[in-house]
Amino acid sequence: MIEYAGAERVLEQILALYPDATLYTLIDRMPQPDRGRFPSRRTVTSFLDRWPGITRYFTRCLPLMPFAVQQFDLSGHDLVISSSHCVAKGVIVPPDALHLCYCYSPMRYVWDMQATYLLKEGLDRGVTGWLARRLFHSLRMWDVGSNNGVDHIVGCSSFVRRRILKCWRLPATVIHPPVRTALPRPIADEPRQPRRLVTVGRLIGYKNVALMLEAMRLLPEHELMVVGTGPLGQALRRQAPANVRFTGFLDEADVVRELHRASAFLFAAVEDFGIAPVEALAQGTPVIALAHGGALDYLRHGDNAWLFDEATPQALAAAVRAATDAWPDDVAARCRAGAEAFSEKRFRQEFSDWVQGHWAAWRGAAAPPSTP
Repeated sequence: MIEYAGAERVLEQILALYPDATLYTLIDRMPQPDRGRFPSRRTVTSFLDRWPGITRYFTRCLPLMPFAVQQFDLSGHDLVISSSHCVAKGVIVPPDALHLCYCYSPMRYVWDMQATYLLKEGLDRGVTGWLARRLFHSLRMWDVGSNNGVDHIVGCSSFVRRRILKCWRLPATVIHPPVRTALPRPIADEPRQPRRLVTVGRLIGYKNVALMLEAMRLLPEHELMVVGTGPLGQALRRQAPANVRFTGFLDEADVVRELHRASAFLFAAVEDFGIAPVEALAQGTPVIALAHGGALDYLRHGDNAWLFDEATPQALAAAVRAATDAWPDDVAARCRAGAEAFSEKRFRQEFSDWVQGHWAAWRGAAAPPSTP
């Protein structure tokens, strides 16, 4: 728990359903006031949390995380819910406990995206490259083996469900993450600017912001607002053309205002789900997106979105030009209607039903036979 992002939003809603639960997490350095979003009776952290400055290098602790998560003592718990995008599902649970896992994805960087990750991190050759591949092989073996302790699993999208089947050979159902679809609109409802585009998210490699910048060079008649911060912020600013503006971090009200000003939201990543585009839809803003990943669960070409097939600046630029004058007249209403299917209230209901259904079956199977 380092920052308030997509997985933390899911955790927030799970804890809203089970406020008396004990929360186990490898690291808890969530800044206030975001930490107040996670009420729990008790929070337990791993030995990693006690290392000085852990937030600066916690990703380098990946080799230790499987060991760390298996040191938690879960004796005394009869229901364990793991919220897992890395190692959380690998906790060791008591034999009489039911373990349900909400999975954001198998570890992408050790499975289907290994080659891409190694290349971007400069680990694709030499001794360090060999060591990285050896580590990833070990993590894959651990990842598969740790599934033995999971009783039922749910994925955050159809895309992730297919990845779970491919990597782990396990069936999974889908419960989409919660999205804040009820954010207030700006008091001053500004008209949309037909050549203004916006994107919101962390400035990290797989978000493909660099691809958007190159596309904007081909679209001098448009402007792009980039909302967010991240480790690539400075590098992206240096390579950006004149028609791109970086806002840095914005509070919720200002993000909503940017969404309302824009004619479309740009999204060029292959995401497990992608919460930011749904938040744009909730504000009546259509999405221009790469036609891959979890986004296909909620984007419909020519209705609330314009999709392009190839992750190239030319394909994105062509999609922007094609979509500019092709949106249906009621596109804002279509966007808002589509987003409502992913509300926080919907998530709590679906997740609670999923847990209660498996809990009832588990308790029934554990009950001793009645005396004739």
